[in-house]
Order: sequence, then structure tokens, then C-alpha cells
Amino acid sequence: MEQSHITIIRPQLADLDNLARLFDQYRVFYQQASDLDAAAQFLRNRLVKQDSTIYAAQADDQLIGFTQLYPSFSSVSMKAIWILNDLFVSPAYRNQGVARKLIEMANHHAHATGAVRLALSTQHSNHAAQQLYESIGYERDTEFIHYAFRVQ
Repeated sequence: MEQSHITIIRPQLADLDNLARLFDQYRVFYQQASDLDAAAQFLRNRLVKQDSTIYAAQADDQLIGFTQLYPSFSSVSMKAIWILNDLFVSPAYRNQGVARKLIEMANHHAHATGAVRLALSTQHSNHAAQQLYESIGYERDTEFIHYAFRVQ
């Protein structure tokens, strides 16, 4: 696809249908069943409750990618941290710098809010994402081992 002019926006409720479509594609990428209604409801809750920060990439008046950040805190530094939890770009717009622009906006947001760091994780097999993160300056954590406990 031809390079389009890409802008980064903070989506509003008026953008919910297009954002939910992207979010549903993101979940399908991670082997989840498509559920557009649930995706829309989840994102509606995030936007209304303002408990996450979402940025979306827009080209030719359509949303083509997004990132979602969740706030957290570091007890040791006594400062905020942001967790870059979601990042997705429509397949037709990949390799055009869209993900980089979204991450740069997330970095700017973390800096502007006085956060001590921005953390993210990705699958071991997602080498393209790892290469992108490292090219921007993200460092692989070698100090900590991360665990997860499945509640459900």
C-alpha cells in the first residue's frame, strides 16, 4: 500500500466502532475468537472510565492502528510507570512506520506524565516487534524474571 499521511489521535467515543474493529483484529492475532460487540464494550469502558490511555493512527480518515497504555506505579522509585499493553497495526499498513509513530507517542506520553519508565512485553516468537522495540531504544530486561498467575 502507498505511504499515506499518518496522524496520531486520542480516539473518542465517536471513534468507537472503528477502534473496536482494530481491537478485534488485534485479539484475533493473539488467537482469540472474534467478538466485535465485546471489543466495543471493553473499549467503551476504557474510554468512559478513563482508566487507560489509547492512541490511534489515522490515515485517509480511517483508523489503521492503535496502542493502549495502562497506568501503574513503582514503589521503589515512588513514581508512575506506564504499561504499553497493546499495539496493533492493520496488515495493509505495516512496515510504513505506523507502529514506530504509536510507540513514540506512548514514549512522549510517559515523559509528559512524569513516569519513570514505560514497560512492555511481547511474545518470544514476535521477532519483528522485538527488533522494532530495540531500534527505538527499549532494552530487554535481564534483571528480573516475570511471572503470571492465571486467575481464571
